[in-house]
Amino acid sequence: MNDSVPSTRRRRGPLVAAAAALLAAVALPTTGASAATATTTTAAAPAVPAHYSQQRLAWQPCAEAPALECATMAVPRDWHHPNNGPDLSVAVSRHRATDPAQRRGTLVMAAGGPGGTGLLRPDGFVRSAPAVGAAYDVVGFDQRGVGHSTRAVCQTPEEFQAFFAGDFRDDSPADRARVIDNSRRLAAGCAQRSGDLLPYLTTEQTARDVDLFRALLGERRISYYGPSYATMIGAYYATLFPQRVERMVLDSNVGFAGSWEQFQLGQPMSFQRRFEEDFLPWLAARDGTYHYGGTVAEVKAHWERRRAALHDSPLVDGTLTVGPNQLDNGTVQAVYRASEGFPALATALTALDDWPGANPGARAAARLVFGQYLSPEFLAEYFAVTCNDTPWTRDLDTWAERGAEFTARWPLAGARTLAFAGVCAAWPAPTAPPVRVTGAGLPTTLMLNSVHDPATYYEAARSAHRALRGSRLVTVTGNGDHGQYPGPNTCVREVVDSYLLAGRAPAHDLSCPSPQAG
Repeated sequence: MNDSVPSTRRRRGPLVAAAAALLAAVALPTTGASAATATTTTAAAPAVPAHYSQQRLAWQPCAEAPALECATMAVPRDWHHPNNGPDLSVAVSRHRATDPAQRRGTLVMAAGGPGGTGLLRPDGFVRSAPAVGAAYDVVGFDQRGVGHSTRAVCQTPEEFQAFFAGDFRDDSPADRARVIDNSRRLAAGCAQRSGDLLPYLTTEQTARDVDLFRALLGERRISYYGPSYATMIGAYYATLFPQRVERMVLDSNVGFAGSWEQFQLGQPMSFQRRFEEDFLPWLAARDGTYHYGGTVAEVKAHWERRRAALHDSPLVDGTLTVGPNQLDNGTVQAVYRASEGFPALATALTALDDWPGANPGARAAARLVFGQYLSPEFLAEYFAVTCNDTPWTRDLDTWAERGAEFTARWPLAGARTLAFAGVCAAWPAPTAPPVRVTGAGLPTTLMLNSVHDPATYYEAARSAHRALRGSRLVTVTGNGDHGQYPGPNTCVREVVDSYLLAGRAPAHDLSCPSPQAG
């Protein structure tokens, strides 16, 4: 869940009037050939009303990133009944190809989560991958439900704090009842504040938004880059509209071959693996800097002592509260990326050991690490999509048993199992049509995954790779980072750049070793 892949941007002038003439020739979501393909996996949407297909995108410089242009796209609330209910707004952005003479087309980006915002991501992406930015118009968007698009609302900040209060490891009858009650309250809050919107916050609906965006850009085909949850958006889009895909890079893959429940049952294991096999040894090797313990066992014992102390007496300083759940949450977030996250977490941990005496830099790190993970806005989209896309087990006794087992085996993320699954157990039964990813009709798709990725774990990526026939999996060894491109691994960059810029897909799966940090 979530993704910490660096954000990105955009740039370019308005669509010329000639684009309107192209729309007659550019297919729109699930009409003609695309409908025939989509019916094998999901219900086809009706023809797109002119209100959507003939709109013009009024591009203006983005207020938050002037190198990009922003516009607002109107989309149906429900693609399967496009004339029912008020429109939704989807905020879109673009960065024009910096070398128009060598322009290859349009590369669409999406954000992870679910719950991340993607509007400004083309900016950072182009700065990190300038050769791709020279050859493509790189475009992004805030998916329905988040950011500058029509947003879902589930909780107030106070309710959000209450949801994460206490200690998810506690398993007395009273504690279980409190957790279940909070999960039910969160689901009820979503229904109360966003009820008429919630059923339409799904990956399948978002994929259809992407195809409208493609058509309004005047493109017959698009290329696509998506990290984390955006791999699922890409896989769904490719399933519904395979003839509209030129090239596709899926980076750090969710288990889009199965259900959200199946995928999330594997995350406690993968977060614990990353914590114990990567972070703890890293911190033990730097005892001279952080003084947290010289062996893995000493570091883990130190971390557990601090967690127990926060259980008995949470740290409260102004708007910052750090209890055991916040310690877990901050640790979960920090282990996504080693180069940035590991030092930040280590510094923050030292501050917790002596908060009054900690230096200002360490205290600031602790506020970032333990005070800024997730948000009410993020969770509104996260639960809407994960609870809506695929069915969930609704028996809370089952989730209580799983939560107890996962807490014992993989406590870092396993302790929150009941709290998170309890929301989807209380959610209205999903009505989204199933999408079965097969890879039929697609060009070769490129998939990237590290072996110790904590959020989009390698085992699920391999399963997704098998489902997406004809794909090529690039396995990044000696690494657990979430989000591999663009990044420092020259092997990964060369493979992806060759694919996007020259159309050269690997002939078979391959591995890219990670450079060893000093």
